[in-house]
Amino acid sequence: MKGRPGRGQEPEDVLSRVHVTNLNKVLYPVPGITKQQVIEYYIRIAPKILPFLNNRLLTMHRYPDGVGKTDFYEKDAPQGTPGYVDIFPVFSRTAGREVRFVVCNNLDTLLWIANLASLELHISLSGTGSYDNPDFLLFDIDPEPPLNFEDVMQVAHIVRRHLEQEGLVPFVKTSGKKGLHIIVPLTTGHRFDAVRAFAHRTGIAIAKDTPHVVSEFPHSRDPGTIFIDYLQNARGKTMVAPYSLRGSPGATVSAPVNWEELVPGTRAEDFTIRTVLLREKEPWRGIFDSRQTIRD
Repeated sequence: MKGRPGRGQEPEDVLSRVHVTNLNKVLYPVPGITKQQVIEYYIRIAPKILPFLNNRLLTMHRYPDGVGKTDFYEKDAPQGTPGYVDIFPVFSRTAGREVRFVVCNNLDTLLWIANLASLELHISLSGTGSYDNPDFLLFDIDPEPPLNFEDVMQVAHIVRRHLEQEGLVPFVKTSGKKGLHIIVPLTTGHRFDAVRAFAHRTGIAIAKDTPHVVSEFPHSRDPGTIFIDYLQNARGKTMVAPYSLRGSPGATVSAPVNWEELVPGTRAEDFTIRTVLLREKEPWRGIFDSRQTIRD
């Protein structure tokens, strides 16, 4: 198997503990991307994505027969999970039982996940060390037609200015689909209810002064609106990991970007399994050294 994992490791060494199968299976029919290419992508992007997966509960979004066919979310570690995969059990009131979450703390686990055709990797907003306390604040911004990605970029800049007025330094990434995610890394000790309330207040304030922006869930699907979604800031909710693939026809990626890149002409579909690997920029460099405190 060919690939360039980086940091001095050859693919054969990387895969020494990982049994891969069906490498020629096409997982993205439109661009003709195979499982082998998906695994190679995760090998090469590992130095960038693993810090965001480390010690976080993982929800896998699997496409066993490829995009456009049956897909499903999986929280429980599947039968036959190898011993090098870390597990974090959480009691689910909804399910009435313990859910055994996968935690991707090493490269072998990442490649095992890719071999399961889990194209999308969704992570918790808190770590295993303090699961009840979020260390990311998330704004999920999506447009409803006829609004589009350019409209989302404009609103994202408004959110950025609002957060900066609060003394915060936000980071931004594409969702990999039609929207953007704005992230603020948090210091320890925040409560989910307080973070969610802060995000909600922010959305309300922006909606008052910005046409077509809505801050309440009942209006989130109204045509011609952009919803500043605060609801993901809750225990058990997730966001797609930075650098994760998406199960979209074009093999797009949830790609960290610089704010300066959000200008007219930038398209969400520009960030794909092929183009992201060519990017030399690391827009989120230092994010884990930039933890911040929000006001209740």
